[in-house]
Amino acid sequence: MLDNHSIEIITDKIINYLPKLALAILTLIIGLYLIKFFLKFINRIMNVKKVDESLRPFFKTIISIVLKVMLLISVMGMIGIEMTSFIALLGAVGISIGMALSGSLQHFAGGVLLLIYKPFNKGDLIEAQGQKGTVKELRMFNTVLSTLDNKTVFIPNGPLSTGTIVNYTLEPTRRVDTVFSISYNDDIDKAKAIILNVISKNDKLLKEPEPVIGIVALADSSVKIESRVWVNTLDYLDMNFFMYEEVKKQFDKEGITIPFPQMNVTIKNPE
Repeated sequence: MLDNHSIEIITDKIINYLPKLALAILTLIIGLYLIKFFLKFINRIMNVKKVDESLRPFFKTIISIVLKVMLLISVMGMIGIEMTSFIALLGAVGISIGMALSGSLQHFAGGVLLLIYKPFNKGDLIEAQGQKGTVKELRMFNTVLSTLDNKTVFIPNGPLSTGTIVNYTLEPTRRVDTVFSISYNDDIDKAKAIILNVISKNDKLLKEPEPVIGIVALADSSVKIESRVWVNTLDYLDMNFFMYEEVKKQFDKEGITIPFPQMNVTIKNPE
């Protein structure tokens, strides 16, 4: 059982400690509110500065973590925790966590490199790490893509930052290459004229550089003719579909044959 003196000591400590605890809790609540307000302010600043939308969540997450750690350290100091020992302990824990999460730190560093070099922006169509899709968001540890068939893909930033990235929408124009096969018995000049006529009917074609049409191969059963035309990047798929469909229709009308692979098999009867 505690005597009266011990009870008085404990009571005095509680009375002395409660204001500190109340002030610390109040500081924590107000601090979290101010951090939330500050993040909204940072978001408005990024809107004004036109920071790419895929980078905004990354910046906001980093700022939020730093501010909340600083707030936590301040609150712990207010309630009387020795901060020198705590910071040393925090450093040791940080090293241990860093060693355990070395792979995640690699992805974080990869995200920083992607922020610096910016090989893509939100909305760009890219191909990387065996995946092809539109960039939805750059996060701390991964980049989110939406594939052409509407699947969501998460690519770790580490290998993404060190691997090959093909950005299909970075340049304003692209070249559409299409190859058509005709029979060896068909008129090459006539086939080329048909292709050129199809190209000229599409208003999405750019006048410069001029279209190029020529023979690219003499295959086993066909002559291969390739057309190269330039369009705005957003019109690439439409032009690609248009070329194959319209050229096939015109070849059929003009009697141009599109051969298919054939194999002659000779069966010999045993003597």
